[in-house]
Amino acid sequence: MKLRFLVTRYLTVVLMLLLSATLVPAGGQALDEVISGFDQPAEKTGTPPAGEKQRRLPPWLTLRGRIGLSAAVNVAHHAPEKNAPDDRGLSMLRTTMALESDATIGRWKARVSGHAFYDAAYALKDRSAYSQALLDLYEDEFEWDETYLAGRLSDHLDIKTGRQIVVWGKSDNLRVTDILNPLDNRVPGLVDIKYRRLPVAMTKLDYYTGAWNLSAIVLHEVRFDKNPVFNSDFFPGRYPLPPEDIPNLSLDHQQYALAANGIFRGWDLSLYAARIFDPRSHLSRNTDGRLIRSHNRITMAGLTANMAFGNWLLKGESAGFDGLAFGNRPDREFTRLDLMAGVEYTGFSETHLSLEVVNRHLFDFDDRLRAMPDLAEEDTFQTVATLVRDFANDTLSLKILLTAFGGHGEDGRMERIQLDNDLTDDITFTIGLLLYQSADDGLLADIGSNDRVFMEMTWDF
Repeated sequence: MKLRFLVTRYLTVVLMLLLSATLVPAGGQALDEVISGFDQPAEKTGTPPAGEKQRRLPPWLTLRGRIGLSAAVNVAHHAPEKNAPDDRGLSMLRTTMALESDATIGRWKARVSGHAFYDAAYALKDRSAYSQALLDLYEDEFEWDETYLAGRLSDHLDIKTGRQIVVWGKSDNLRVTDILNPLDNRVPGLVDIKYRRLPVAMTKLDYYTGAWNLSAIVLHEVRFDKNPVFNSDFFPGRYPLPPEDIPNLSLDHQQYALAANGIFRGWDLSLYAARIFDPRSHLSRNTDGRLIRSHNRITMAGLTANMAFGNWLLKGESAGFDGLAFGNRPDREFTRLDLMAGVEYTGFSETHLSLEVVNRHLFDFDDRLRAMPDLAEEDTFQTVATLVRDFANDTLSLKILLTAFGGHGEDGRMERIQLDNDLTDDITFTIGLLLYQSADDGLLADIGSNDRVFMEMTWDF
């Protein structure tokens, strides 16, 4: 009861802040200006003359933040089995705060950022029905986000070290060469990839010469995707997975990457190479003979390009992966080739259309890989189509995203329809619908009942 009381009180304060902010008309005063006088004595609350407003931070320091309230309601679940979690109705009631600070002195810049959230949905439901692993992953979180030191060593050489996000490739919705940062997959399809990347501690050197940027990267931190766990309505199984063996921070576990990016008139080209731990896990046995999920090292080489023709943008990616391991064939390693083709069109007013398709081909395929726990196929396909349309002087945006797995969606489908409304310069309200269709079999065979309505209100300050 005490926990629920504290949660309710906390959410009430946040809601009051958010709702108060929505009362400020667009183009009017910011919220902090509206309430700035309430903590001052009466004789000091007058408007200061122009030019007398004091700066709160020194010019070399900036501070930004965001407070958000997110909610989701599942609309298609049936009554649960005995002793199973009830996934009907409210599935998210999350309050999030994020802070980011930059300090710039001469050629050097330091960034410190992080976020925390608490999801009250589990306190309002029967927490005892959920696994501890699920509560640890979904109920609350505190993490350091991008936190690094960056500077210029010479006119042509830059360095950045610390937790950071490095985006490889040209695709906006599919991953082929974009392999350095893991993803947050806890609620598949809820947000775009650019909001799901997780920062990784690394050191990056950038050398600039003419139209080229050459990068050398050492990844110090081994970090993998945040995926649904047992008891989640997205978890594809009735039993928990074996423990995961995550390599610790050590000299033996450093990962390495190289990139060359060239930007030319009307087109660009990128070359990539990396020696990293495979983000996919495979079942193996440890020294005690117990089953674990392991990640072995793989080698990747990739090529990407963009070409612009008027309102058209053509893009392509290819990547080869060598050293892939599978639980059903522990005696050998496999090679995979991923090919992506995409097109974007911006010829319609206030409208952006895109289509991306990827094929992943596993060479020398063995039929035993189709069985549990691998559930692999010789060829897998994924298609993503998007439409973004802006209205009302770019204050209202409609986005439709369609995702299909398999050549005809037989391996599962997802659709997201959302509206983003800028209520003020600092307040944004989002509402949307997520729809899922189950696969014929495989990992997405039971997601069809996960349809949900979601909303989010954020205040940037």
